[in-house]
Amino acid sequence: MDFKSPELKTAFHDSIPVMTGYVFLGMAYGVYMNVNGFSWVYPVSMAMIIFGGSLEFVAVTMLMSRFAPLQTFLMAFMIQARHLFYGLAMLEKYKGLRRRPYLIFALSDETFAVGGSKTLPEHLDPSSYYFYLSAMDQFYWIFGAFCGGMFGSFIPFNTEGLDFVMTTMFVVIFLDAVLKEKTHLPSLIGLLASLGCLMVFGADNFIIPSMCVILVFLILLRSKISASGGFQ
Repeated sequence: MDFKSPELKTAFHDSIPVMTGYVFLGMAYGVYMNVNGFSWVYPVSMAMIIFGGSLEFVAVTMLMSRFAPLQTFLMAFMIQARHLFYGLAMLEKYKGLRRRPYLIFALSDETFAVGGSKTLPEHLDPSSYYFYLSAMDQFYWIFGAFCGGMFGSFIPFNTEGLDFVMTTMFVVIFLDAVLKEKTHLPSLIGLLASLGCLMVFGADNFIIPSMCVILVFLILLRSKISASGGFQ
């Protein structure tokens, strides 16, 4: 690894907001595993193999329940189904890149939010940049899970509410994208679709329907958005 490469420096700079959230949330996850009787090996292993925050928290209950592979598969699929839409959105960015299998595996919500809104300068190698960004984001989560799992019983503070860090990060990324985009139509579609589905389906079930609605409208209005410079 070239520690002086511009791709690494840029990826590290862009990953700092993710680091501030992942380390603390990863610690909360490690603590959660610790208080349920699991050693630090479990949160670290799941952070390396699963790397899906919501699913990892739910997996704690699955590990403590009776063996039900079909139910576990369906639950995992529903929780992570939103990543299907992330993959569609990143098709062009990841097309033909080296290490593409790892990039697909490591495409978390936050990595998608940062990488999907990033316009790379011509002097940066996309394959190296996205690899460093994905690897660093996963490392932050693994490191947090290790600290929480190893030292969870000694942590004196209450970690409740730390997930709000990720909410604020998404808000900042969204506002930054709005300020840079040539047309606000895609952002407006996403905002209205999300609010509408939130009202109809509720806070626990609105993500997948809202993504379906957004995808349909973006396809229908693709020509208009492209004409105004919204799609590159």
